[in-house]
Parts: sequence; C-alpha cells; structure tokens
Amino acid sequence: MDNNFYYNFIEPDKEIADFVENLGTFQNLSGEPKEVVIIPDGRVDLFFSQSDSEPFHVTLLGLETYPEQRYIAPHMTAFVVSFKPIAVEYILNTSIADLLNIGKELSPDFWDFKADDLQDFDTCCLKATQRIKELLSKKMDERKHRLFELLYTSKGEMSVQQLSEKTGWSSRQINRYFTKQLGLSLKAYSTILRFRASLEHIAQGKLFPELNYTDQNHFIKEVKKFSGVAPKELSKNKNDRFVLLSVLKGK
Repeated sequence: MDNNFYYNFIEPDKEIADFVENLGTFQNLSGEPKEVVIIPDGRVDLFFSQSDSEPFHVTLLGLETYPEQRYIAPHMTAFVVSFKPIAVEYILNTSIADLLNIGKELSPDFWDFKADDLQDFDTCCLKATQRIKELLSKKMDERKHRLFELLYTSKGEMSVQQLSEKTGWSSRQINRYFTKQLGLSLKAYSTILRFRASLEHIAQGKLFPELNYTDQNHFIKEVKKFSGVAPKELSKNKNDRFVLLSVLKGK
C-alpha cells in the first residue's frame, strides 16, 4: 500500500444510480508524481482537480479501449464522477465519440464547482448529486434504459442479437447509437464490461476465467489486452498502480 496515495469511492444515491456508478476522490500526498495505469472499465469520468503545478480544472474523459500509463501530479486532489454511458446523452447532453482514449477540458466553472470544494468530499458528493438530479428532467427512451440495464446485469455477456430481441431495438440501430454517442460498437463495449467483471474476480484472487471465455488462454489474452499484464501480475498490483483494482480489493 502506498501511504502517500489516498482514495475513497462511494455508491451514489438510488435516484441517480441508473446514470452514476460511483463518486470518488483521490489525493497524491507526496511531493513526487504517482505512477498509475488507467485500464478500460466502461465508465465515463468527469474530473474536478488541482495540484501544486496545475490550477483548478474540469476534465471529461471518454471511454478507454487499452491500458495507459499516467502520472498523478504531486499534491494533487481530485473529485471524480464515474458515469454509466447512458449519462452521456441524458446528463452530459453530448457525444463522446471523439474522446475515445482521450479527454477534453471543460469550463472551469462547470456545475459551479470551485477549488475550495475539493477540500471536502461530502460537499463535492452533495453538490454533484444535486446537479445530476436537476438534469434528470429529460424523459428517457425506455429501450436505452433497458439496454444498459441488461448490459450491466449480464456483465457484457449477452450477444448483440439477444440484446436486440429483449429491447425491441434493431442491432443496426443499437450499433449506430453506440458509435455516434460513445465512439465504439456495442460488441467492443460488451468486451470491456466482461473484462471489468473479471477484474472483480482477480481482486478476489481468482486467476482463472469465471465468465464466458473460450479457455484460459483466451482469458489471459484479454486481460493482457486491457491491462498490459497477465492476471497474476495484475493481482499483485505493485504500488497500487492499478487504482481500479485497489478500489475493488477494498470493497
């Protein structure tokens, strides 16, 4: 455990749980950059952050499709809202198709957050929750709600055809929606969700496939594709490099 790196993630209020997976904060208390590896998890992250070297800023990160090494600046404090993809349309009112594996800076007064808010996690959670509730007035397409519900409960293991049949939405229309809104196909997103579910098993020390992988080699290949390392090394998580895994282990 890295004693200079602090994080805390909580589940959202039930009223916004269809759109938000969790709310979190992390701090690099050290005077040195903190190395982390960002791995695909199927979420869209909204960051409010500042550090000794960077002023308060707001960043929207699109979906990731491969692992990437990054560094958290010394004495950085951040608050993050991790959205489920359906929030892109209904909360953020935008498309992130052009943000695959990258992020973009938003206005520093986005949602009226201030630098001082980052000093209190509860204040950040309350402020974000209230703003999201205010944005929920738009009526949701029930097919989309059902689609994401099935994706999450099945951990990405339902086929495009099965999802199409259960939502009454054609495969072509679903893929067009995913490509337009998120920048990748439904099948590609489902694969990321399956990997994410496997992370929960790896966090528990289960290094063999628990989900619908063809065999052990297929499982290892996919874990390497999305994390850069084999399941055994990922499980060790040296120096808390894989923050998502650390969070899952702490559940």
